[in-house]
Order: sequence, then C-alpha cells, then structure tokens
Amino acid sequence: MRLRIVDLLARQGETECSVIYNALGISKSNASHHFRVLRECGLILRTHQGQQQSARLRSDEFDERFPGLLRAVLDNVDSAA
Repeated sequence: MRLRIVDLLARQGETECSVIYNALGISKSNASHHFRVLRECGLILRTHQGQQQSARLRSDEFDERFPGLLRAVLDNVDSAA
C-alpha cells in the first residue's frame, strides 16, 4: 500500500490526503498509518491548511541521498502489484 501511495504522489505531485485514500480504496485511519510510516522514513512531507491535509513526495531530497533508487523502484511498481 505504501508503494502505491508513493507511486500516486510521484505521478500527481502534491495531493490532498483524502484524494489519495479514496483513490486507493482504503480507510482514513489505514491511510493515516501509512502516511505516518512514509513521513517517519523521510519519503513524504505532509502539510496542513485548515482542516485540509496534503502530502507530497520528497523526491529531490531522496534522490540527493540515494540517486536513482526512487525512480528504479517506481519504474517497477506495476510488476510488484
């Protein structure tokens, strides 16, 4: 599920969290768990504007530390699903 979230963010850029969990067909609480894990490992950044929450992939920072890794993983998402 986290790989699918990362793939969605890579394709769409910054996205409202509700759009993500609706697109993936998961509950808000399930999505919150996955967002927390992704945030704690440094892959995503969540922002809040009022009650609206968005997430974005920290691809620039990730690529700086691990050049090419994120792209290699995302290029193989369909084969992993």
